[in-house]
Amino acid sequence: MDDFEPEEQFLQYARNGDLSGIQRLLLSTKGQETKININCKGKSKSNLGWTPLHLACYFGHKSVVEELLEAGADVNLPNNIGDTPLHKAAFTGRKEVVMLLLRYDACATVINGTAQIPKDVTQNAEIRSMLEAAERTEERKLEEKLLEAASEGDLSTLTQLLSKKKPPDINCSDLLGNTPLHCAAYRDQKLCALKLLKSGANPDIKNKNGRSWTPRHSIINILTIYGLLWKSSRFFGWCSYWVILQDGLVLFVNITQEVYQCLFTLKCFDESVHHFRVSPKTDPEASRKAWLDALDEHSAYSTHYCSQEQESEEEEEGAMSLGELTDSLQAAETCQKRLVQEVTEFLSMLKSDGLSHTFPATLREKMREICALSVETTSTLNICLSLFSRQEGVRSLKFEQEVEKNKILSEALQTLATEHHELEQSVVKGSSPRSALSEDEFHDAVSDSDSELSLSGFETVASHSFDEEEEDSNDEGSVMLNSPYSSMMQEGHHGNKNEVQPNGMTDHRTSLPAPMFSRNDFSIWSILRNCIGMELSKITMPVIFNEPLSFLQRLTEYMEHTYLIHQANASTDSIERMKCVAAFAVSAVASQWERTGKPFNPLLGETYELLREDLGFRLISEQVSHHPPVSAFHTEGLNKDFVFHGSIYPKLKFWGKSVEAEPRGIITLELPKYNEAYTWTNPTCCVHNIIVGQLWIEQYGNVEVVNHRTGERCFLNFKPCGLFGKELHKVEGYILDKSKKKQCALYGKWTECLYVIDSPAFEAHKKGDKKGGEAKKGAKGCSDEQEEPPSPTSDTVNVIPGSQLLWRIAPRPANSAQMYNFTSFAMQLNELRNDMDGVIPCTDCRLRPDIRAMENGDIDLASEEKKRLEEKQRAARKNRSKSDEEWKTRWFQQGQNPHTSSQDWLFSGGYWDRAYSQLPDIY
Repeated sequence: MDDFEPEEQFLQYARNGDLSGIQRLLLSTKGQETKININCKGKSKSNLGWTPLHLACYFGHKSVVEELLEAGADVNLPNNIGDTPLHKAAFTGRKEVVMLLLRYDACATVINGTAQIPKDVTQNAEIRSMLEAAERTEERKLEEKLLEAASEGDLSTLTQLLSKKKPPDINCSDLLGNTPLHCAAYRDQKLCALKLLKSGANPDIKNKNGRSWTPRHSIINILTIYGLLWKSSRFFGWCSYWVILQDGLVLFVNITQEVYQCLFTLKCFDESVHHFRVSPKTDPEASRKAWLDALDEHSAYSTHYCSQEQESEEEEEGAMSLGELTDSLQAAETCQKRLVQEVTEFLSMLKSDGLSHTFPATLREKMREICALSVETTSTLNICLSLFSRQEGVRSLKFEQEVEKNKILSEALQTLATEHHELEQSVVKGSSPRSALSEDEFHDAVSDSDSELSLSGFETVASHSFDEEEEDSNDEGSVMLNSPYSSMMQEGHHGNKNEVQPNGMTDHRTSLPAPMFSRNDFSIWSILRNCIGMELSKITMPVIFNEPLSFLQRLTEYMEHTYLIHQANASTDSIERMKCVAAFAVSAVASQWERTGKPFNPLLGETYELLREDLGFRLISEQVSHHPPVSAFHTEGLNKDFVFHGSIYPKLKFWGKSVEAEPRGIITLELPKYNEAYTWTNPTCCVHNIIVGQLWIEQYGNVEVVNHRTGERCFLNFKPCGLFGKELHKVEGYILDKSKKKQCALYGKWTECLYVIDSPAFEAHKKGDKKGGEAKKGAKGCSDEQEEPPSPTSDTVNVIPGSQLLWRIAPRPANSAQMYNFTSFAMQLNELRNDMDGVIPCTDCRLRPDIRAMENGDIDLASEEKKRLEEKQRAARKNRSKSDEEWKTRWFQQGQNPHTSSQDWLFSGGYWDRAYSQLPDIY
């Protein structure tokens, strides 16, 4: 031992647990007799890269470990493969040594070369628990430092903490529930607050007193500010601009004047920097301060309502972050070097004379083969790593180029949004009130009927003069014939008051508890500008763009015109039944007009029921799948006269300026009285002007309604708008018998009404309309140059003489525009009555807190609850994945549709027995 160098002796003493030898060398170091680095690393094969503390911890020499720590050994120093002494003690299960290291502030979160922290390398459950507790303690210490830095305004410490590889939780809280954002705001530390917001701090979190970081009204009521500023440009120097700060956006228009002093700089979200000077015509210092304060307010405003969390969905939960990939690459390189070294040493040992006679020749040959294979493997791995490194450089360059492209696109879209806003303002100022609405503009046609009952009959348009018919209509109202269902509905439902079922609602509300929050104060561009290049399904829109209904409740709006089904059931002719079913298929999408609000995505296991004795049906729906999102529903008549069911899987496509929703899934209507089943799919729905302009909706595509018993079919064509909007909302089609002979034609608008007429008359009208459309401009309701908006007693469909009215939409209530453009039926869907307590299950949409909060006008609470529910659903999914538990639907099961032989979700029964058990806790 005396022949070794002092440091080699030191390492050997630590390895062997020789406490006296360690103490002797440490004393000689103090007396300057020898020079020993207490953190020296071994150079021999047995201890290469290991410090004395590593060796003592690995072999469990507690007394030596304590002596080294007291002498100042670095407790967190890694060896050549990234392991700290805590890694070694945990790996060998040295519990007392682990406790000792933790007492000397050993870090429990250091990642080694194989991307593992100390708790990942131990097999001892007790040690793992100790390390997890230490990890939580470290995290809490960092959080306390973050809270203190935010309170004291220590921006450098705040930045340093947030820049760590494993930063503290930016939304952590103290005992009072105050987050770092609260602490910075209460102490008026504006720079720290802005840094926290830019780093992703959630502005919606409230403390235990229910207070957010800034009062809501201080954000909502911020004023638009505008004035003259000078902006620096690269080629033209300082140029004057008229700058408008509105809704979190900065808009400026160039004005050439002299350059004045009083400079300030604006750094935007895309890292671009703009320099401004205020005008000296007013107090320059005060003006500069006013602009900076306003910019801070608008920045907070934009962050508060227009930020969104891009949560990873189930299929991305296993994806690695960029940091994890970098760590894995470094670990792979370390392992590759270690493998090369070990193979080289092993080969040299095989060639040595001492081992030549120890093993049989066959075993030595096998060892050589394994070594050769290992060498080949390491060589291949080395090539792969070098290729990966080169590709990483190429990808980094491409990423920088894409960032620059996105920046250019962002600027172009910002310019487009500004120009569009200016164009809208000029159009509004330049147009007269009389011409504000024209035929090319999108509006609702208001029905002249006073009740839903009067809409259920047929309207006959006589074959005499169309002008005379219109005059009679204006004086006496539309000609409505009593339908079979009108009397049946009055006698069979309103008259039968003895049979009252649970939750059989009798009277309904006519408005929501609170009007909708104005979306005009929010810029959808401020959302999309941060989402360029992202997949559409990964963009989480703020709750302000939602409407207070679940998608399950939105599906229930199919049943608004149930009288058409009853009318079909009352008809003895199959063609007449097909007319009513076709009208029902068209009416099912009518409520979507002007409904640009997004319904809440249903949670897995969420349900909704609706029992309407006045309309003669009861419905149950359930969210049966989350990936893909599938909603199943089942409706049946209270008199067992029909069954209406289906499952919808909306497929979204983003086309740049519009979003297209294709509602995949078969819809089935069964009429047991005639042993008939009708199936169809809904048309495609498209929302236009996603980036700039006013949002509007159209439906287009072909819908085929099939009677599977008779072979009769109805082909409906929902026409796209076209270049000049002449075909907007139009629906045309034919009913064919089983021999494909046209029986009649259908036409109208899905937003207003649907008519039926003989096929020859319809085709003759279409030919005449093409040839001599100008001759019919004098007819009321078909003018292409109509300057006045349609009156409440007319519609915008060119009604052909001899037509029969199959369906007309009911007028929306007067307060519809303030209530998310809901119909009267839609306003009733989320109504929660006292008599529903104990009747509806705990999974019903009416009990969902985020929808209820939004309906009551509390946007902040709705946003918080929505996030909470999504996190709860995500945690439940992870728990099921860990326990290999599969989700089981409660009221529906997957099976074969008996009429189309395709896969469908079918009602399994039992819901209306009200025997709810084993329901999931989703709220």
